[in-house]
Amino acid sequence: MSQCSEGKLQGVAIFGSTGSIGVSTLDVISRHPDRYRVVVLAAHRNVATLKAQCLQFKPEFAALADVAAARQLKQELAEAGLATQVLSGAAALDELAAHPGVDCVMAAIVGAAGLSSTLIAARSGKRVLLANKESLVMAGDLFMQAVHEGGAQLVPIDSEHNAIFQCLPDNGGQINQPQPGVKRLLLTASGGPFLRMPATELAGVTPAQACAHPRWVMGRKISVDSATLMNKGLELIEASLLFAIPSGRIEVMVHPQSIVHSMVEYIDGSLLAQLGNPDMRTPIAYGLGWPERLTAGVESLDLIRAGRLEFEEPDEMRFPCLRLARQAAESGDSYPAVLNAANEVAVAAFLNGQLGFTGIPSLVESVLDEHTVTKATTLEQVLAVDAWARRQADRRLGGAALSASGA
Repeated sequence: MSQCSEGKLQGVAIFGSTGSIGVSTLDVISRHPDRYRVVVLAAHRNVATLKAQCLQFKPEFAALADVAAARQLKQELAEAGLATQVLSGAAALDELAAHPGVDCVMAAIVGAAGLSSTLIAARSGKRVLLANKESLVMAGDLFMQAVHEGGAQLVPIDSEHNAIFQCLPDNGGQINQPQPGVKRLLLTASGGPFLRMPATELAGVTPAQACAHPRWVMGRKISVDSATLMNKGLELIEASLLFAIPSGRIEVMVHPQSIVHSMVEYIDGSLLAQLGNPDMRTPIAYGLGWPERLTAGVESLDLIRAGRLEFEEPDEMRFPCLRLARQAAESGDSYPAVLNAANEVAVAAFLNGQLGFTGIPSLVESVLDEHTVTKATTLEQVLAVDAWARRQADRRLGGAALSASGA
């Protein structure tokens, strides 16, 4: 099993390095040059940012999903005199996920595109820092099987799941096992940018408004998911799989201040919470250093200045994506994969101006209603379910070919 806290320099691969999680990961790593070295940086097509990262961190490998972008990066790095080897395509990510020089994999590629490489990292026994929730939502049982069979060490990076991981008993980092004495998990949600907007105005919101999260700086797709509360629904499914607890024992609470990141309630009445400023460098540093704690460059939380901490029940009628996700979690099997795929198409359509904001849950629900449950026990079967859901969603949009990422 790879350990990111051993004495030698640990090799880190960052899949999704130009996104907000990737940038924050590199910031944490830059504070600990005596512990970590960057072996792989991978992104979709952002040549300029990836080039700058390569010049600073000098990885052995850089990869871009887009072939033309990779060709451009290869030329520019060669002109800069950098020896970094540039690869392209999904197969390159799979190869790099299993590279023997990589100890830790930050899995931060948004959407279904990150599933294959994350599975391979798990099967290869890496420490997997999981920021790609779709890997679990789409293929939960398959992914956890890969973790166990490969002897991988899994640390969730989403702030909510990382908070729960910190609040659970120390069981040697083993995850996806029944937790003695745990009554329920409480996931907190900021409520997104439209928490107080009248429901009658939601149909008219723009992509720019949906991406303007009040607390977190995130990519466009996840920002929209936060605005619809689908992000919290996906996290509910993920938490059930990560911590081996029925979805009915997981509650979602709106907490606009985003200071309490999640809580664990025990059968003796104790309620443990993890608090901190809304900065992803905290869970990233915890994932890199576990079981040690590392400095992360995060400002100390001033509770007096923060003032009141408020909590309220989410309005699932107003934000139906959360209701749909809970139904998918309860149905299990292939329903979460269908939910995720239909949502990715719907969010892409919204960001491209082809679907209104309130059309996102309507489209997702219509695809779920048409689905007949199946058991997907292989990657090929999972991808087949994913493709079916995308075709159904696409057909309802008029057959437009839409990007899964919405970028």
